[in-house]
Amino acid sequence: MPTLSLADAKAALRAILLKKSVMRGDFTLASGAKSDLYVDCRLTTLDAEGANHVGQVMHALLRETEQALGAAPVGVGGLTMGADPISLATAMYSHLAGDAKPIQAFSVRKEAKGHGRKKQVEGNFKEGDSVVVVDDVITTGGSTLKAIDAIEAEGGKIAFVLVLLDREEGGRANIEARGYKVASAFTRTTVLG
Repeated sequence: MPTLSLADAKAALRAILLKKSVMRGDFTLASGAKSDLYVDCRLTTLDAEGANHVGQVMHALLRETEQALGAAPVGVGGLTMGADPISLATAMYSHLAGDAKPIQAFSVRKEAKGHGRKKQVEGNFKEGDSVVVVDDVITTGGSTLKAIDAIEAEGGKIAFVLVLLDREEGGRANIEARGYKVASAFTRTTVLG
């Protein structure tokens, strides 16, 4: 399958987000706030074509941010379930792109397992790793900060944060106030035009 240019992949991803994930109406968000906009990115990130574009776009954003910050993350992941398909698509694209050191994926449970190794961070992650925290949508940043806290509690170091869509409702500022750079593939403004 031929790979699209990054600009074409981003345009195709935006079109899928608008068609499948962006909804107008009266909604109550996870934060409890009311909004006229709801974005269910899972409808895009769990779509075969959408996931392919997510991998390419987020991989490019990861490598661009990594270079700008002089970071060297080894993994990418975030709070299940929104981050899971993004993390995996990014890691898969990293391998397919032939990266010398492909990025590895992991997942952060909402709470630690009560049995086995009792871990909250699962997959390709170990204490001391420098990682990128991913989220599908940020509004207040609460879910992203919960993932960051869990990763740091297990000895991880946060290189930066990537988000597919920033709703531009204070989440970026809340995360950056804690000292973590945030880069987004899209914002509410760039998706809605």
